[in-house]
Amino acid sequence: MDALTVGVVQATPVFFDLSATLDRVEDWLQQAQSAGCQLVLFPESFIPGYPRGFTFGSTIGRRSDEGRELYQKYWDNSISVPGEACDRLAAMAKEYNVYLTIGVTERDSINGTLYCSLLYYSPKVGLLGKHRKLKPTGVERLVWGEGNADTLISIETEIGRIGGLICWENYMPLARMTMYEAGVQIYLAPTADARKSWTTTMQHIALEGRCFVLGCNQFFRKQDYPEAYRAYVETEPDDFCRGGSLIIGPDGKLIEGPLHDQQGLLVAQINLAETVRHKLDFDVTGHYARPDVFHFTVTPPPPVIKESNLLNSDFSTKN
Repeated sequence: MDALTVGVVQATPVFFDLSATLDRVEDWLQQAQSAGCQLVLFPESFIPGYPRGFTFGSTIGRRSDEGRELYQKYWDNSISVPGEACDRLAAMAKEYNVYLTIGVTERDSINGTLYCSLLYYSPKVGLLGKHRKLKPTGVERLVWGEGNADTLISIETEIGRIGGLICWENYMPLARMTMYEAGVQIYLAPTADARKSWTTTMQHIALEGRCFVLGCNQFFRKQDYPEAYRAYVETEPDDFCRGGSLIIGPDGKLIEGPLHDQQGLLVAQINLAETVRHKLDFDVTGHYARPDVFHFTVTPPPPVIKESNLLNSDFSTKN
């Protein structure tokens, strides 16, 4: 399938409320279905919300009991994979006939460690896979563990090869190269970065990888925190996160966005054949790769997940 319609959701989650945020995901998917979207991307840690401005009661050498209780609430509203919330997202992908990709805080089902993850769902087979952020940025390391190469995945689907990185992973050149080596045609970049420079970063990736780039951020204001949490961020600016979501073509040109200061659904019709046409000029894994000079390895080699291998099995949300 060369031509398809993609959507990027810039929205506000119901912070620290897993059930209500799942309802909000469904509302946006209904809109995306009405717009004809076949692939939809939600922001980084949309569930249960990116904890912008929170310290969780921590300074170097000391943590508070209040901070631990706040962390417990964040943990309670995070997603287990597999789990009930994971099942519901898979059911939504099926009901609205869409490839659903969404940033979540994932709770490891064995040891309970939290990860900043990107989940991939197919309307036909449910959960296809997940990517865990390799390196949480700055103080994010307080709450999120580090992902490994085995989740640095790309997925071959009926609508094309998809894959991506989360927020400042996109500043890791070798992580980007892993996506390019996997032949990603639609590069997903959920983020919490609302700076103007993020647009330039996304354009660079599109030009470097000769791929379509979907960048997705939350729109979030301090007043969007429930009243119980506002005391933790009282010194923060009101416009916490202005958004900046966008869709970019493999020539680096903006197709839609950047969208600022509001919620919204960006929709674009794209043609994957363009990812081939623009490799005439520059092919980062082809005539510009120079394997006689450079050697690139990932340990262990990241998996390529093929949706076609799963289509013969019965649809299940518990994979």
